[in-house]
Amino acid sequence: MSSEITDTIAAAVTGVPGVASLHAGMFGEVGTYLPGRRVVGVRVTESSTDIHVCIFADAAVRDTALRIRQAVSGLVTGPVNVTVEDVVGRGRDA
Repeated sequence: MSSEITDTIAAAVTGVPGVASLHAGMFGEVGTYLPGRRVVGVRVTESSTDIHVCIFADAAVRDTALRIRQAVSGLVTGPVNVTVEDVVGRGRDA
């Protein structure tokens, strides 16, 4: 897995309106290991791409997931699976 495509996917996802952040999954299992670092919330396999996110409470879940799928589908082959792990308020830290 190229770090360039992983970083491009992460940037595309976090640029989608309504996305608060990428999420590592329930037990931290979703991520891509790269030399010296880990990109959480993005897992690309030969058959699919998994994206796990936190979204803002005022974002429509299905619309946001669709926008994520659209943003990523042009970058990878195969289906893009989106999981909303958490919903957060818009605060100073979000």
